[in-house]
Amino acid sequence: MVESSRSLGYDRADWASAFRNVGTELTALPLQASRGQIPAGLQGTLYRNGPGRLERSGRWLHHPFDGDGMITALRFAPEGVTLTNRFVRTEGWLAEEAADQFLYRGVFGSQKPGGAVANAFDLRLKNIANTHVVQLGDQLLALWEAAEPHALDPDTLETRGLSLLDGVLKPGEAFSAHPRFDPGHHGAPRMVTFGVKTGPRSTVRLMEFATEDDPATGVKAGQLLSERRDSFNGFAFLHDFAITPNWAVFLQNAIAFNPLPFVLGQKGAAQCLQSQPGGKARFWLIPRDSGAYAGQPPRIIEAPDGFVFHHLNAWEEGETVAVESIYYADFPSIGPDVDFRSVDFDLLPEGLLEQCRINLADGTVSTIRLSERCCEFAMVNPEREGLPCRYGWMAVAERDTGNDPLQAIKKLDLLSGERRVWSAAPRGFVSEPLMVPRAGASAEDDGWVLCLIWNGARCASDLVILDAASMEELAVLELPLAIPYGLHGSFVPA
Repeated sequence: MVESSRSLGYDRADWASAFRNVGTELTALPLQASRGQIPAGLQGTLYRNGPGRLERSGRWLHHPFDGDGMITALRFAPEGVTLTNRFVRTEGWLAEEAADQFLYRGVFGSQKPGGAVANAFDLRLKNIANTHVVQLGDQLLALWEAAEPHALDPDTLETRGLSLLDGVLKPGEAFSAHPRFDPGHHGAPRMVTFGVKTGPRSTVRLMEFATEDDPATGVKAGQLLSERRDSFNGFAFLHDFAITPNWAVFLQNAIAFNPLPFVLGQKGAAQCLQSQPGGKARFWLIPRDSGAYAGQPPRIIEAPDGFVFHHLNAWEEGETVAVESIYYADFPSIGPDVDFRSVDFDLLPEGLLEQCRINLADGTVSTIRLSERCCEFAMVNPEREGLPCRYGWMAVAERDTGNDPLQAIKKLDLLSGERRVWSAAPRGFVSEPLMVPRAGASAEDDGWVLCLIWNGARCASDLVILDAASMEELAVLELPLAIPYGLHGSFVPA
């Protein structure tokens, strides 16, 4: 096991104990708060997605991001809270369950048994549906950005099958696992998302979908409202983007892709990515069809050095577009010979929140650091997505500087720098926090923050509910389930 020379502020065994298989599927199991009281105004369903299968027949995946997707639903109703969880019945999951062994390679380096010879020239990608879960119309979509979504029943989580979204997608077409929800900048709310076809020249397909029925126009929730395609020079590694009323903002990281080790069975596709020496990152600002610049070509502007997975928010001030993002000094990856459960955090770059202000008139960009604390999974009040926001909520390390596992949740005042922190340390580890606005609230921070916690003392998962304004703990629900660290989730109000 790799350890750094400094004294760890957490027990590595506690952190690593979360990497396990989910061994059971529960249906509408009633839950009670083990501490505190569940807010009466919190009504709806918290959906979470993440890898739930990391090992088969004693063989571990090389990276947890290669694990099969499992959806967790926590439903808050007047009569109480219930828990349901289901694996997404993908074609690959069903085949590997029957064979009780891995049959596919993973994007992040997991290999089939048999070494390079068995893996060489097998370029199939298993759609693992493990990255995000959102509701669109009457379908719950389990997302994995390299292929089409899987449709689930929103209540039972039963897998209905692959969805082409009423013909919007072609079989196998990439569909982002990180959509953005426009709260109604131009009238009705929309889901804005994209697909990307990468290569020496990459094409982004920007799509906008209705999220509500409109009897006046006959538009149905889930209907495609607009789309456009734009091509750009260079390889595109795009997981997230940001929206404003007029723009979809992408950051093309300066990343090179050498597919040869993947083709020869030596590495996963993501392990063939590396920072491009001398390369420049670029912002791609694509006009939205609902905005003031509809139909115009994209704006391409050089971006600061660094690597970005996730953005917090973006907004407009006259000729300036501000984008808040989590920057890494370099592309973080786990090499073929490293056990992800023993990774040395000191050798990985930490994510730091920065704001870039893009001047559309002269193409210049200015940058300021908003926080020195290692963070990930940041969000603003979803009702203010694309507008100037005072507050952001994010998962952070326990210590003020340096890279560590995420053990706390921070509310950051983006104007003053004031912070409020709730900590799960020393034995708890956090995932993505979700800010849920209170119905009818006028204050930006009036609501709750929900977060799944890995409890190293119990070797199981907890759900913590915080007051979004004060960050005071309101309730903790101890789940009868051990859920590995997840990726993204969403809250659907009742």
